[in-house]
Amino acid sequence: MITKIERTDARTRPDEHLRELFSEGFPEFITADKLVKDYIGRAREWFADLNLMLIDDHEIPVASGWGVPIRWDGLPESLPTGYTQALVRAVEGREQEVEANTLVICGAIVTPSLKGRGLAGETLKALRRTARNTGLEQVVAPVRPTMKAQYPLTPIETFMRWSREDGLALDPWIRTHQRLGARILSAAPASQTMTGTVAEWERWTGMVFPEAGDYVIPDGLSLLRISHSTDEGIYQEPNVWMRHN
Repeated sequence: MITKIERTDARTRPDEHLRELFSEGFPEFITADKLVKDYIGRAREWFADLNLMLIDDHEIPVASGWGVPIRWDGLPESLPTGYTQALVRAVEGREQEVEANTLVICGAIVTPSLKGRGLAGETLKALRRTARNTGLEQVVAPVRPTMKAQYPLTPIETFMRWSREDGLALDPWIRTHQRLGARILSAAPASQTMTGTVAEWERWTGMVFPEAGDYVIPDGLSLLRISHSTDEGIYQEPNVWMRHN
């Protein structure tokens, strides 16, 4: 199916192709990380060579993945706190002329109708090859465990240890990384922090929050905390740090 791998910015693509690829995407509240908004533009511009698409034999993109480069000493305790801090470290490292040695895989997505065909794994492998080709010796990822939304009350430190009889993780996205040789390094309980007004959270979730307190929300990996006195909802998204080499 895959005939080539291209940089995402290699050419202009028909809107209908991009809509199909990104049709499933992430929950709407994922864009409510204010710190990400401050850094994502520079990350996309400066690290476009680490933003890839897999193209099929009809010239249609079927998967996409991207990452950012950081300097990391290889110790789990000195990893970024998660996805957001990885962006910050990459952008500020570029501004301060810090030489990067590590690729942080920030995300990968597959056309929904083509899931289950190994395209996610191929995307991760393409990013790893790109890392090697650009002199990045290490590859890590703050993995967003897709099954965690079924267990929002379970701490990520507990969830990431759950495994099947074959020894692989219960979570399918963690398993995809494991099958490529990646191993779990540590939990990232506050990989991202999303904030918004109560009205915004009601719109994003389709729920009503009559009182202050903690709520289970659709597609949430942890609880949303609502405060009516400050008119604010705060949600911290947990990830799992994994290392690919």
